[in-house]
Parts: sequence; structure tokens; C-alpha cells
Amino acid sequence: MTAVSLRGVGKAYGGDGAAAFAALRDVDLDIETNDFLVITGRSGCGKTTLLNVATGLATPTSGTVTVDGVEIWSVTDAERSSLRNRTMGFVFQFPSLLPGLTLEQNVMLPLEFSHEEHADARQRARELLDLVGLGQRLAARPRELSAGQQQRVVIARALINRPTLLLADEPSSDLDEETEAEIMGILRRIHAEQGVTILMATHARQLVAFGTRRLEMVDGTVREDAEHEGASGSARPPGSPGQPGPA
Repeated sequence: MTAVSLRGVGKAYGGDGAAAFAALRDVDLDIETNDFLVITGRSGCGKTTLLNVATGLATPTSGTVTVDGVEIWSVTDAERSSLRNRTMGFVFQFPSLLPGLTLEQNVMLPLEFSHEEHADARQRARELLDLVGLGQRLAARPRELSAGQQQRVVIARALINRPTLLLADEPSSDLDEETEAEIMGILRRIHAEQGVTILMATHARQLVAFGTRRLEMVDGTVREDAEHEGASGSARPPGSPGQPGPA
């Protein structure tokens, strides 16, 4: 099954005609259910724009985007937001946790916007913090954590609504190499054990081995790397953890 489908997608900024900058150029892409797709490329090549357009955070200039069987630019803003809340979780480069809330409260925060009853919210938050190795820090505040620990909380928060699609934009670029490997190991476990489809953008080519597919972006266009073995092959970065460590 196809989780996300882009057809003829373009995205331009800065005016019309020759004055416009084309961030995306006629992109055709299918992201299959249970893919772990890693998008690589230099800064400014269009990686973040592709993620934003694919998730309804940025409007394409041309083409269609279908998520979970819904062409997201043919529905209302409210319907598009509801689709994101139901199906997507987001992990960005910087954690952006609320400093006045505990870790448990930060993880539960997206439920405030879902307009649904979540009787098991607290239990769900605790299970997710256990998953990322912070089950003993429920009452801690973000300022008490390292950068790697804060990013673990963000991953837990992204999963609270049980999304089928996880979007990660440079999730480890602000971390040291060891902590980066631990964060990627957590994402790999989530993909393998929970069947979540992951779409990740990164400039770090060494992270390609954590995915099942690689897509390279060059000047707003995409190119598949058919030779990438990903999670099923032998490529695995040194130090990839099976369990999260104390970063």
C-alpha cells in the first residue's frame, strides 16, 4: 500500500516566471507503507520543502499530494489538519519542548488538539517514555535533560497519537556522533517493531544505512538509490544500538 504519493509536484518561491526559485521540480514519488525512506542532499536542495509539501504544511505550486488515500489539497484546511493529527507525527531538528511542563505533560500535549477522548493518555505517555529510555524521568523538566534526551522526548511526543507516518527533519544534526546513533537506533526500533512508516530528511549520508530506501535530492529533483540495502542489508553504522542508552 502507498502511504504518500506525489505526482508532478512543484514548489516555487519568490514571484512568477524567471524571478521564482524552484524548490521542487516536477517530483513524482511513492512512499510505501512501512518504508523507512531517508532523503539526503546538500542544504538548499529541497529536502525540507518536500517534507512540508508531503504533509500539508506547505502548499505546492503544482501537482497533487495524496496521503492515506486523500488528496490533501482538495480538502478544507480543517480536514487537512485533522488528517495530520490522525496519521502523522513530527520530529524536527530542534526539540521545542515547553519548559514549564514535565516530560509526561510534554508528551501528552498533542492530544489537546485532537478533539478526541484519550482515557489512556497518561499510560500511553509513560509507555512511550519507557520506549525512549526516559521512563524514570516523568516529572523532569526539559532544562534538566541533555540535547539527546530532549530529542527522545520529542520522538515520544510524535508517537502519542499512534500515527502511521513519522516525519523527521534533520532529527540528529545538533547531536554528537554517539547520541546521533542512539536516536537513529530508536527510530529504527520504532519502524521495525511498530510498523510506522518513516520519512526522514538529513544531510548526513552516514545515516542512510538506518533506512530501507534512500532518495537523493539535487536542485529540487529526486533520484532513487537502487543499490542501498538499508535495514535488511549488511550496512549498519558502527555503534548502532539495540536499546537506547543514557545520552
